[in-house]
Amino acid sequence: MSLPRRIVKETQRLTQEPVPGITAIPFEDNMRYFNVIISGPDDSPYEAGVFRLELFLPADYPMAPPKVRFLTKIYHPNVDKLGRICLDILKDKWSPALQIRTVLLSIQALLSAPNPDDPLDNGVADAWNRDEAAAQRTAAEWTRMYASGAK
Repeated sequence: MSLPRRIVKETQRLTQEPVPGITAIPFEDNMRYFNVIISGPDDSPYEAGVFRLELFLPADYPMAPPKVRFLTKIYHPNVDKLGRICLDILKDKWSPALQIRTVLLSIQALLSAPNPDDPLDNGVADAWNRDEAAAQRTAAEWTRMYASGAK
């Protein structure tokens, strides 16, 4: 089964014009499935972290959004314990005009600016709203423990 031209073009662009701090490499045996690495953004509790994610393009992509989840454990109000991500463009704000690149940039931006008012993990969001500095320290600690790049 051949891949839609759009996926081929997006994959080529991702590998030929990589986004700073993000790598997305498709699996050789399944070009719809990507191994993604996002570096924690500077000046965030995730700085110096190396986060592994998986990204899967469903059969109806680009009419439906990609499925993306964190494989690296992360303390973030918009990511649950299973690694699922609460991001509007992965749900109701998806548009076929968006691309894999846009999704990954949005996830990277979410690391810089967590949104505890639209949480996926209510416990983390409550901690973030109660004492943001303490929540950021916990996020930085988890980053050191789980996303040190050695994994």
